[in-house]
Amino acid sequence: MAAYSRRYGVALSLAAHAHRTQSRKGNGIPFLTHPVHVSVILLRSGFSEDVAIAGLLHDVVEDQDVPLALLEADFGPAVAEMVTALSEQKRENGVKRSWEVRKAEALDKLRHASSEAVAVKAADVLHNARSLVEHILHHGPSAWEEYSRGPEQSLWYFRSVAALARERLGAHPLVDELDEAVRDLEQVIAAMAGS
Repeated sequence: MAAYSRRYGVALSLAAHAHRTQSRKGNGIPFLTHPVHVSVILLRSGFSEDVAIAGLLHDVVEDQDVPLALLEADFGPAVAEMVTALSEQKRENGVKRSWEVRKAEALDKLRHASSEAVAVKAADVLHNARSLVEHILHHGPSAWEEYSRGPEQSLWYFRSVAALARERLGAHPLVDELDEAVRDLEQVIAAMAGS
């Protein structure tokens, strides 16, 4: 892959525009830092440009209602398939769906998704776990006030994604790094509970 890609630049611009009003939980920095981190993790892990672009765009349909047809037209069916596999339906008939139902459904979709989509989710959870550890270390138990669920539920979900990634991607270094991030989160949560 060439060092510069116009297509990647277009995807980055789309992500920046779509997420322009969002901030990350806990630190208020622009949300765009998250999909960029996910994309960089994927590139550093040796995945293709399509996978890196899916990393940039993995939240635009779910969080910002960017039409899936636009992604397919601009970036192709492989990118659209990965983003579809990772997009949760947060509302049904105008009513917010429960976190538990959404996460169970997301895990089921991931079980049937391409290995590339699983890699994007692994990078997503890796970055979220690392960010959450930093947030807890800086803010203590109050860090959880900004999250939909507490430590036990969050750990359950992160562990579930890590186990699925291990099952689907095997001994890939990305999976090893994800496992390490989840273990670090477990330790921080255990230390917080013991203090």
